[in-house]
Amino acid sequence: MKIGELDFKPITENLNLVAEPIQNEVKIGSLGSGINVVSIDPELADTATFCETYNVPRVIAANCIIVEAKRADKVWYAACLILADDMIDVNGKVRKHLEARKTSFAPKGIALELTRMEYGGITPLGLPKEWSILIDKNVMTNEYAVIGGGIRGSKILADTGVLAALDHAEIIDITKS
Repeated sequence: MKIGELDFKPITENLNLVAEPIQNEVKIGSLGSGINVVSIDPELADTATFCETYNVPRVIAANCIIVEAKRADKVWYAACLILADDMIDVNGKVRKHLEARKTSFAPKGIALELTRMEYGGITPLGLPKEWSILIDKNVMTNEYAVIGGGIRGSKILADTGVLAALDHAEIIDITKS
């Protein structure tokens, strides 16, 4: 499937282009249909540069943000998927939805260690099973979303219906008004 200057191919035929946790999900049959991938220049992975360079509409580009939630002695993590031009409401809507006392962006080192993905390529696919995946309702206004491939050298074109069907995925409003 061609989007902008990129020709996305089925993930099942291109496992080498995604991080190991995503490869594992494809191998056990949890992912496949509706997920396509393409190789990109890792230096161009940041959303604004990526969209401009490869002529990909920003309205379908989505970022995955890892959030750390705390309440009493409990610490847990969640993934939030928002469109590139939206701003996440971590301290309001996300905190309330997760029923946390405090929420913040997860420290980079912890996010990389827990996801086993590269900074700038983190994606909601292949995350730890117990994590909530909060998908902003605006992402669902599109048939597809362009997301990270777990590595900076690839992007995934995912059917938004497949994203909505991920374990622990919820479609809610998590952006600032």
